[in-house]
Amino acid sequence: MARPRLAVRAAILQGDRLLMVNAYPPDYGSEMWCLPGGGAEPGQSLPENLQREVMEETGLQISVGAIILVNEFQDSVKGFHQVDLIHRATLIDDADIVLEDPEGVVNRARWVTRAELAKLHHRPRMLARAVWGQHAAWYDPMEEIVW
Repeated sequence: MARPRLAVRAAILQGDRLLMVNAYPPDYGSEMWCLPGGGAEPGQSLPENLQREVMEETGLQISVGAIILVNEFQDSVKGFHQVDLIHRATLIDDADIVLEDPEGVVNRARWVTRAELAKLHHRPRMLARAVWGQHAAWYDPMEEIVW
């Protein structure tokens, strides 16, 4: 099994609606939905990675808030293991969603209520509880180590 891949995801609420995107490329034939976001790149803080990923996938600019959920999943057959850090996020402006994902994965987006999310094939399963709950974790921003 490979080392876990670290990813960041944004729980963006607009009123009572949560932004969801398709989780897999169109040729997978999957109807799984997830939050926008993706793999963390070295040298960028978690918020910087998340802002970049959301912009790439949706064209939206966000302000990144607290981590509300840590999700971990694997594909034992393919040797894939990922850890998602899910953050609260807010839109900076009223821009429209633009689906031009450079990786060609995200080609659908939708705003859903909590009731609609319950009927949607999505991951993580605890998402509604985390998004509409009041819990969060502290984040100590990235800094250079002083020896």
